[in-house]
Amino acid sequence: MDLWIAVTLSAAFFQTLRFMLHKVLSMGALSSTGSTFARFAYALPAALLFTAAYLYATGQGWPRLTLAFWLYAWIGALGQILATICVVALFRQRNFAVGITFKKTEVIQTAIVGFVLLGEAISPAGWGAILIGLVGVLLLSDTPDVDGSFLRRIANRAVALGLASGFFFAFSAVGYRAASLEISVDDPILRASVTLSCVVLSQCLAMAVWLKRFEPGQITAVWQARKVALWLGLTSMAGSLSWFTAFTLQTAAYVQALGQVELIFSLLASVLFFHERVTRRELAGIGFLALSILVLVAVL
Repeated sequence: MDLWIAVTLSAAFFQTLRFMLHKVLSMGALSSTGSTFARFAYALPAALLFTAAYLYATGQGWPRLTLAFWLYAWIGALGQILATICVVALFRQRNFAVGITFKKTEVIQTAIVGFVLLGEAISPAGWGAILIGLVGVLLLSDTPDVDGSFLRRIANRAVALGLASGFFFAFSAVGYRAASLEISVDDPILRASVTLSCVVLSQCLAMAVWLKRFEPGQITAVWQARKVALWLGLTSMAGSLSWFTAFTLQTAAYVQALGQVELIFSLLASVLFFHERVTRRELAGIGFLALSILVLVAVL
């Protein structure tokens, strides 16, 4: 098995575990922002320790980091913060599998953003994949328990949060890949670990200032939730390191295609761990979105 395949499967698995822990924390005393901060705060020590140990074991020094690296890293860091807040808030609105599926619209949105902003061409097959994805989004967005027209049923907070999370995750992935490629070394694990350490440190500092100013008491709540949050940090570090390594080894399209196995992991977690009921309509929506994403990355 190629290394990029192994680390991509690892990334999808650990990311599912991480979002499961996010959902558990969001049902307690932590706000969506507090739960997001917990992820970075408890991942930071593990990320720094891993990077230091890897540098020592391989006899390599800390690489030179350019201004471009920091700009790309901070763009990715901000996108990841906003995306994670949206996903955690979405877990309060819909079940786990639907929340993760909405997040996966990042692949479709990346193609659309590239077409609108950069003029990147999309083939007829690509537009067909996007239309299939639109069907999936509409099926997941519909809330039959809400009275009124179909338009009113799909215009809800959960849909806005889900699509926003995919949008911000798309920018995050682009920023992280660009940042890691700015590091002038051949070792993909070193590039990934250094990028991860710099990003998580920046996220911790920025979110600590925000919580101290706008959400007093949340930092204390994060410490009090450490028995669960510690595992959140460890799974976050393992997942992020796996994603970063995969994107330095293989093109984003192939990594994103294989990463859709996360949809299967999330569906199993929703039913087996959270004991949530997934309706036939939601299953159909998940299926359409999964098909759309696979077709899109195949024709990119």
